[in-house]
Amino acid sequence: MSTTAALCEKIVATTWDSLTPEAIAAAKRLVLDGLAIALAGTEEEAIRILADHYRGFGAREDATAIGFGFKTAPTLAAALNGAAMHVLDFEPMWTPSNHALSTNLPAILALAEIREVSGRDLITALVKGIELQTWIRHAGRVYEHGGVKFHPPGLTGPMGSAVAAGHVLGLKAEQQAHALGMASSRCGTVHANIGSMTKSTHCGLAAMHGLESALLASRGFTANPEPFDSHNGYARQMFGESFEPADLLNFGPPFRIVQPGYAMKMFPSQYGTHFAITAGMTLHPEVPDPSVIRAVRLTTPVMQYVNRPHPATGLEGKFSLQYTFASGLLRGGARIDTFTDHEIARPDMVALLDRITMTMSPDIPARFDRMWLEAEVELTDGRVLRTRCNGPRGIWGAPPISDEDHLVKVRDCLSRKLPVDRAEALIALASRVETLDAGGVRAMIGMVA
Repeated sequence: MSTTAALCEKIVATTWDSLTPEAIAAAKRLVLDGLAIALAGTEEEAIRILADHYRGFGAREDATAIGFGFKTAPTLAAALNGAAMHVLDFEPMWTPSNHALSTNLPAILALAEIREVSGRDLITALVKGIELQTWIRHAGRVYEHGGVKFHPPGLTGPMGSAVAAGHVLGLKAEQQAHALGMASSRCGTVHANIGSMTKSTHCGLAAMHGLESALLASRGFTANPEPFDSHNGYARQMFGESFEPADLLNFGPPFRIVQPGYAMKMFPSQYGTHFAITAGMTLHPEVPDPSVIRAVRLTTPVMQYVNRPHPATGLEGKFSLQYTFASGLLRGGARIDTFTDHEIARPDMVALLDRITMTMSPDIPARFDRMWLEAEVELTDGRVLRTRCNGPRGIWGAPPISDEDHLVKVRDCLSRKLPVDRAEALIALASRVETLDAGGVRAMIGMVA
């Protein structure tokens, strides 16, 4: 039996009864996180443009466009909601690095409005989509072989989404293989678009492409059913010789949603910048006034895509180690409103950015689970403040973000669109999502419509 065939047998055999209590709890938290950050994301200009674009298609009104009060075709809803769920860069981070929430959950939510999808179905589908997506990243041996050519969610997201949607659609193993074959032809996104509006669509389109692949497979549409085995298939084309197909057959308990799990983001920016924000926050109480800062020196891993000394927009600021450190130092942290054009242009911020120099050291591992960041702040009185951040709160190996702290993030996101009573009702419903019937799942989606 080929690797793909054996994998699809395992995928289809994985049901609610296969899930561990830990996997269920981890997935429940993701559902609430995803709904909250997607709703907050609809305030962003990029998502408003996309919403107008998709609304103009005049498609059949089947699935909710979160936050916009209209419905559209399931695939278009998945694309829009996936982009909204990612645009703030506020969703949890995975290791190896990836975005596995916005590429899977929107496809499941779209199907839940045209199929009978219980809370248990939703949770199981989410765990399965994440499981494949994260094993693909692991099998690619990305750290041992110099990373990947494509932005990860566009590389692996369609494959995970095809599995998540495949569960809801009840695909048989052979159909699931064809869905993965189709999805494999829809993979690949360009790193150069990080820091632009287009980055959010990497996740939305991944959710859409995987969903459409599963829907087509359910109708009998076919593809090469061995994307992980063919000599010119997905694994070889996307990863080269470094890909280890046998890793995929680890699919199943205890599930990668639990081990190594995800790092819950508490700042809405690229995960490496959380090290910079945390370092700045550490020194913030020791700097009573920006005028006493003479110079700042940062030492970081080699991560050129977050080396942006003077970001031009709030969106670019999410991918600037310099700006995010400055925000932590001057403001004591970073919130959604930190990443606006207005905040970028504030005089004290512009002045501080001019004083920051950064050295990217090859001696620091360029991976989130092993990196660190060092900062020195030289003051006008001659003192030098120093700190080293080995990781933000909730990073792998550290105590996880508590439910109470997570709810601070969730409530902040929901407050941007919902009154308090409705936000609390949504939190209560999502906290028992596994008990909901199909009507309850649709009611939960309706609360963010």
